Amino acid sequence: MIVILSPAKTLDFEKKSIFSKHSIPKFLKESTYLISELKKLNEEQLSDLMSISAKLSALNLKRYHSWNSDFDLSNAKQSIFCFKGGVYVGLDVESFSEEDVLYSQDYLKIISGLHGILNPLDLIQPYRLEMGTKLHNKKGVNLYDFWGEKIANYLNESLEKSNSRFLLNLASNEYYVSIMPKKIKRNVIDVKFLDNKNGAYKIISFFAKKARGAMASFVMKNKIQDLDDLKTFSGLGYAFDKSNSDTNSLVFIR
Repeated sequence: MIVILSPAKTLDFEKKSIFSKHSIPKFLKESTYLISELKKLNEEQLSDLMSISAKLSALNLKRYHSWNSDFDLSNAKQSIFCFKGGVYVGLDVESFSEEDVLYSQDYLKIISGLHGILNPLDLIQPYRLEMGTKLHNKKGVNLYDFWGEKIANYLNESLEKSNSRFLLNLASNEYYVSIMPKKIKRNVIDVKFLDNKNGAYKIISFFAKKARGAMASFVMKNKIQDLDDLKTFSGLGYAFDKSNSDTNSLVFIR
């Protein structure tokens, strides 16, 4: 079972990783091209493109101009230790053993607007580029056009190599769309986390993000490959709701 996650806007490059093992992103050539396109923008253009403040625009332009594709541990950090935010609070990678981290290298994939797809130990440098960004490029008018089938093809290769029967989608829709689900050659399993609010079960984004990370952590730590084992997930007080689930969509309630 391979799990996909979205990245996070918040990054931590201040704290040094104590993990020495690392890898290089597969699509670094493509990332370098995107960075070259982003460097052509000024602060106002970037602010409009990403709907971000002038302060954030200035920060990210500085990142793009400092970006160097010669990644090593002196100027980059493993992706799984960089991303922060709700999903990664739930993932709690700091609690992973070395065995868990190495397992995740094969079974956890992070979808990225800049990198296409990242393995947990892939080195990255600070950046911001959401998958939904309408950045005109040589392949089209947005990043979905740019990445095309590359992400789906890479996932299919990973599924086959790891002999996985399922792709577990714990990514947001913005990133899920980029994998072209119909191109995936294994069963894609979606998960919904619902909370009881005023007598009705609803998706509450703040809680659902943390739950997606917690489920990814559960899969990595317990080396889950079977759906029946996945249904035993009880992290953060959620429980499997059989009555509202089906073959390819699992519902957990709290």
